[in-house]
Amino acid sequence: MTAAPYQPVESPAVWHGADLGDPAEWATVLTDAQRREIADTARAAIAAGLTAATVRREDFPLPGLTEPLREWSAILAHGRAFVLIRSFPQDLLTPAETELAYVGLGLHLGTPVSQNAAGDLLGHVRDERIARDSPAVRLYTTKQRQDFHTDGSDLVGLLCLNAAKTGGQSRIASSLAVYNHILAERPDLIDVLRQPFHWERNDEQSPGETPYFTLPAIHDINGTPRIFYIGWYIRDAQRHPDVPPLTDLQLEAMRMLEDTANDPRFYLPMEFAPGDVQILNNAKILHCREAYTDHEDLERRRHLLRLWLTAHTFATVEDLLRDGIPPRRD
Repeated sequence: MTAAPYQPVESPAVWHGADLGDPAEWATVLTDAQRREIADTARAAIAAGLTAATVRREDFPLPGLTEPLREWSAILAHGRAFVLIRSFPQDLLTPAETELAYVGLGLHLGTPVSQNAAGDLLGHVRDERIARDSPAVRLYTTKQRQDFHTDGSDLVGLLCLNAAKTGGQSRIASSLAVYNHILAERPDLIDVLRQPFHWERNDEQSPGETPYFTLPAIHDINGTPRIFYIGWYIRDAQRHPDVPPLTDLQLEAMRMLEDTANDPRFYLPMEFAPGDVQILNNAKILHCREAYTDHEDLERRRHLLRLWLTAHTFATVEDLLRDGIPPRRD
């Protein structure tokens, strides 16, 4: 092993699952007044002809949530880097009102960005009951396990509409704690993760673009290491003949990153209930979704609404990732 010239990170965002065992320390339950304000504002926006695709921040005032929103933004930027908000008022709203209300809340933390080649700003995370026979079928549209990864935006938010019949547990881990562990045990692998990897584009590239892009799994933002990692994107890119095979060291580095995040000492489990909103800082948090069994009734299947947000007050990713997935150009 060679000694890497890096220092461990010291930050409130460096934590281990056992440090956060009491949900009362990190979960916020909306009050009845806050729930009514969100619901009433959503109904007023709908009455004004707005939709989840057209609503703007100024269209969705939430004066009763000014202080909580300021606190959540500070936690995401400078604290533990995640929040869980409970009792979102979806039970008071129609599906269209719920979508608009969720986007309206998110607009106070950031600007929604595209999540796919179609330019969708609001994603539906559910099992579409189609076979994943190629990377073009995004893993979140299945009930398969999604290993620890990050998304391509400053923030990712998930609102639970329906829970699975069984399984589907969310797990999150501090990517900075994972980084510190790898640095202490195998500093040579930090150097490997800082070199470019080839990433799959899931057949969402525009004409003239390669079906893959290159990016290191670790790069620095203002002197702080940031892990951007989706292991199956890197492995899927191996299908392209002009992508070089992964080296033994690259495979070892990927396994160590994944094994560390999957160590129960590192991750924090979360059970999603309807009305729960999880918001993560992608620069500091890795997240995972366990496999699940769904209800046969499509209306009862596990269903989350997803937002990718460019944060108003801080940047966590480089320009290639901060604006989500570019819509496909014809």
